[in-house]
Amino acid sequence: MFQTDLFAGHADRNDALGLPGLIERIAGVSQRPRYSLMVLHLIAQAADARGRAGPYVLEDDRRVPIRDWLCDALVPMAQRDARRLAIVAQVRAELENAGRLPADAVEGDRLVDAEVRLRVLKAGRCNVSRAVSDLVQAGLVRRHYQGERVDHHNRGAQREAVYTITESARPALRLG
Repeated sequence: MFQTDLFAGHADRNDALGLPGLIERIAGVSQRPRYSLMVLHLIAQAADARGRAGPYVLEDDRRVPIRDWLCDALVPMAQRDARRLAIVAQVRAELENAGRLPADAVEGDRLVDAEVRLRVLKAGRCNVSRAVSDLVQAGLVRRHYQGERVDHHNRGAQREAVYTITESARPALRLG
């Protein structure tokens, strides 16, 4: 079942784009066009021959939800980010204050890294969702949810996102 997206913008435009046109369209709707372009390229990498990616991506014989896979792929972009360093310091301080930081430095670093990873993934899912909303608004991606249908205020509850690259964006991404 397809869900009508709230961010319909250029969706009815079906003209084929080259890479410059694709970049121009993203820049016209996104506050973070480089990030949105990276997300689009990763979706294209995960897409099948029809341009559809999700709800899961196979990685090392396990099924990873597409949003988590995108977040994992984009984590290296945040490795040297000052905000990430601040999160590391904040997590370390919180664990110390709660008396949960082990005396063993290696074990402490592992615990801090695990907590930082959880926080980065949570923020990353929001960032990916915003970028995909921009791509939907630009008419480059269609989004729907697949899985269990639940009557819930969160339209994605117990369902996973599926992204389909539109016909106009496929030539620039060399799909099909």
